[in-house]
Amino acid sequence: MPVKYEINVPATSANIGPGYDVLGLSLSLYLTVNVHIDNDAPTDGDAANYNITILYEGENSDGLSLDPRKNLITDTAIYVLACNGFKQFPYPTTLRVNNRIPLGRGLGSSGAAVVAGVVLADIVGSLRMSQQRMLDYCLMIEHHPDNVAAALLGGFVANYVVDRDSNQARRPAESLSDTERMQRDREEKAAATDSAIAIPPENISQSVRLGCSPKIKAVAIIPQFELATSKARAVLPEKYAPNDVVFNLQRLSILTTALGSDTPNPWLIYGAMADKVHQPYRMHLIPGLPEILTTFNPDNTPGLLGICLSGAGPTILALAVSNFEEIAAKIQSVFTRQPNGGVATEYKLLEIVGDGATCVQKS
Repeated sequence: MPVKYEINVPATSANIGPGYDVLGLSLSLYLTVNVHIDNDAPTDGDAANYNITILYEGENSDGLSLDPRKNLITDTAIYVLACNGFKQFPYPTTLRVNNRIPLGRGLGSSGAAVVAGVVLADIVGSLRMSQQRMLDYCLMIEHHPDNVAAALLGGFVANYVVDRDSNQARRPAESLSDTERMQRDREEKAAATDSAIAIPPENISQSVRLGCSPKIKAVAIIPQFELATSKARAVLPEKYAPNDVVFNLQRLSILTTALGSDTPNPWLIYGAMADKVHQPYRMHLIPGLPEILTTFNPDNTPGLLGICLSGAGPTILALAVSNFEEIAAKIQSVFTRQPNGGVATEYKLLEIVGDGATCVQKS
């Protein structure tokens, strides 16, 4: 009998100022994948399309491939399934994808797609993976944990990555649950059958959810141009001055606690969201960014807690407790004043959501 599922994965904002490749927030903007698995249909063991059909609806779908090996959601799922002994989707499957997360704007659209692909593989393959193992698979595709961990776990999340080559976090077999032991057995059999399969090391990232006051909302100002993460990373230096690293560490240690206060302290958070590791090197990529980061503060903009680039940009993320429309209008005005007709922007007021990726069976 055919079965249906709905996968929802939140948008995310990474870095939050000083937490480069460390911090992430999950936001109330979603990638939704409706899954239809036809268990009654005959399965083609050598299906050219891997037994998967992709359909897009809504905005933010222009240019997204319908080829299963070029679409990030399905290519991720195919990889996870291959690591667990499947050459393709086990039953003919149709996806209807509605992506509300703007592409290439620093709101975790690629991370959401990777998480959706891992969750998709988990349900169609009946893998019953732990959340930690799902994160391991996500990191084989996305490589840095800030967006994918927040998208998977939800809330305000901090992460670090273990040296992948050491596999120091591999647990002894006797400490595994029956489900975890079955998971490892499937992966080892798949790797023995095909040496080209890259099975993720276990526990390659460690994550923890931090406190975040429910009073805080995210004001997202989204410029109407894309900025590739690869381009934004390419401008960063290979080495940093020790003083700049210490500057970020000091603020990171404060920010991770300050955002969880019942009554957020505006100037404490504002100062703790300063950064010397990535934002200074990206100023030239986003028109108006220097003015935005230095002009507005809790005194001249009531309700504001702090401003930063969202991920690699170009979206600006302002954390605030009130006067959301006024804060958005001030930031948008800077973009409007830019040369050559200004930069068009869109404003979204987003909640910081406690739930990460969800998968619900539909009737």
